[in-house]
Amino acid sequence: HVQLVESGGGSVQAGGTLRLSCARSESALGSVGCMGWFRQAPGTEREGVAALDTNNGDRATYADSVKGRFTISRDKSKNMLYLQMNSLKPEDTAMYYCAARPPPCPGLRSGYNYWGQGTQVTVS
Repeated sequence: HVQLVESGGGSVQAGGTLRLSCARSESALGSVGCMGWFRQAPGTEREGVAALDTNNGDRATYADSVKGRFTISRDKSKNMLYLQMNSLKPEDTAMYYCAARPPPCPGLRSGYNYWGQGTQVTVS
């Protein structure tokens, strides 16, 4: 069983920066090679923001709405996944979730086995 715990959310002004972190309870990110960040605002469907395929050279995929502003990365030694969010906009306001699963990687589609509890990001 894999447990994911997000942190790093908060309230920032438009144009600001936040870095979200996701800690895994197991060792070796390679055992679940697909990692992703999703978000859900009230009254909307959950959407994929960024995904990482660690079985393909850490290939990253981004939603068009965040390209050039968000960066997904990992620290394998610390079992951590990150989402660096720059130039934040009010429309980025949402609950952000970390997700993971073994390959094949679903990318930004919601086909992940493991989910965190979420961390709130509010941009005003």
